[in-house]
Amino acid sequence: MHFSRREILKGMGAAGLSPLLLNGCESSDSGPPPLPELPDYEWSGPLGPEKLFEHGVASGDPLTDGVILWTRVSQEAPEPIEVWWEMALDEGFLERTAQGTVGTDASRDFTVKIDVPGLAWGRNYYYRFAALGRWSPIGRTRLAPKGSDADRLRFGVCSCADYALGYFYSYRQMAERADLDAIIHLGDYYYEYGNDPDNAEQVRAVEPSHETVTLDDYRKRISQARRDPNLQELHRQTPFIVVWDDHETANNSWMGGAENHTPPNPDCEQPCDPEGEGDWSDRVAAARQAFFEWIPIRDNPGQKLYRNLKYGELADIIMLDTRIEGREEQYIQPAFTPDDPNLPNQILGTEQQAWLLAQLENSSAKWKVLGNQVLMSLWKIAPGTYGNNDQWQGYKARNDLVRFLRDREISNVVVVTGDVHSSWAMDVTVDDGSYSEETRDAAVAVEFVAPGISSPPGIPPAIAEIFAGEPHVRDYENERRGYFILDLQPDKAQSDWFLLDGVGEGEGNQSLWASWAVMDGQSSLVEMNGPETDNDDAPDLAPA
Repeated sequence: MHFSRREILKGMGAAGLSPLLLNGCESSDSGPPPLPELPDYEWSGPLGPEKLFEHGVASGDPLTDGVILWTRVSQEAPEPIEVWWEMALDEGFLERTAQGTVGTDASRDFTVKIDVPGLAWGRNYYYRFAALGRWSPIGRTRLAPKGSDADRLRFGVCSCADYALGYFYSYRQMAERADLDAIIHLGDYYYEYGNDPDNAEQVRAVEPSHETVTLDDYRKRISQARRDPNLQELHRQTPFIVVWDDHETANNSWMGGAENHTPPNPDCEQPCDPEGEGDWSDRVAAARQAFFEWIPIRDNPGQKLYRNLKYGELADIIMLDTRIEGREEQYIQPAFTPDDPNLPNQILGTEQQAWLLAQLENSSAKWKVLGNQVLMSLWKIAPGTYGNNDQWQGYKARNDLVRFLRDREISNVVVVTGDVHSSWAMDVTVDDGSYSEETRDAAVAVEFVAPGISSPPGIPPAIAEIFAGEPHVRDYENERRGYFILDLQPDKAQSDWFLLDGVGEGEGNQSLWASWAVMDGQSSLVEMNGPETDNDDAPDLAPA
């Protein structure tokens, strides 16, 4: 489908939008602003390789007037290369809005990332790249709405995609949903583990075959993931908002190390490697560089991952880094009491925590969505005893946050979480006896937990059943992989989980598991009769 610029601008006017001009042009009362006059792509040299754009295209971190565009060139020679890019209001590129060229080279693994500013003609765009006479696939992206422009938002929410242990069917299923504003990916975008010949569940070999430690290792591993056709198609159709969890560095990481990192130990006794896996800060730096090269995330000083993406008056999408930014080492005991004085303090760090509290207190959005890696709700294995030291409950900072939400009466907070490879609908509570089945209004927020895309469940069923016995756990599913759709409207925030029959070859059929929502001004969940309907106002998917 092609809409002319006149039709688009007419629709914008009917919706109360005020188009701005690109490149600082002044608006005119006499009519809509003109599109810029842009050059066409020209190439007279020999054609580059057919698979020049074998990693596809991607977009991410949408603003009201800009977005990140991404691709990578896979040329045969190692010399620097110049890449053309352009954006348009239509998939035929008849109504072009922005264009430019950018260079890339081996220092950034031949990835291309452009922060396109000043987009002004609407929310929906198409884009593509060209180099050495070859064109990339066409991508589709969506900007964030301004003010009251949008009365509905829909996000695909997912996490935990272990390439070795299953196929990425859910990525393809989300790619077929034209009405998603963005994909919120909550981490474990790829895994650091090497091939395990003893693991009967491994269905695909990883590259490199060993555990990722160096910059070259991390680049190769994420490069392999980005060649997966299902992930590639989802990136092509929908912008991503991504944060990392632990496996982008190493399992159960914190700011000073990880469970799956062997530091140097010159005094170790044979057999051992006195150099271990090197200095942790070097490993984190390598992982961070590869992540910012390959993920369509906006660069910033220090390459921090926490940020707030504003979706008009309807939602603030507040992305957190509960892994590396300021997390202290996990408590030595996996089971503990909440008043244990030896519990570590910080899961965010003081700077990020102060930033988060300011975002929550100053937000004017209807919904405050926290994109979060590890569970904020409580998992108890017995009265007064918590059962996972890697989650928020293992840190004193959890009390600071939940009491802040209660004492400041900050409403409409929705926490979306990954990490645990299972699906949960929960009320977030202060653990002081104020919350029960009779007093659910004592909750301070709700939490929707996404299962793994392919990562297998890791909680023994008997333990999951114990966790689920608490009244704040409204529903759970501990076996299947999949994703959920977060639907935000002025009167409610709803999560619809779609789970798979399996992630092996020949599997991947999805079905609705459950639908839960929180109403405007409330703080606890209610079960819904079925999923929200698709949004009919969505733009066409990008053509193949």
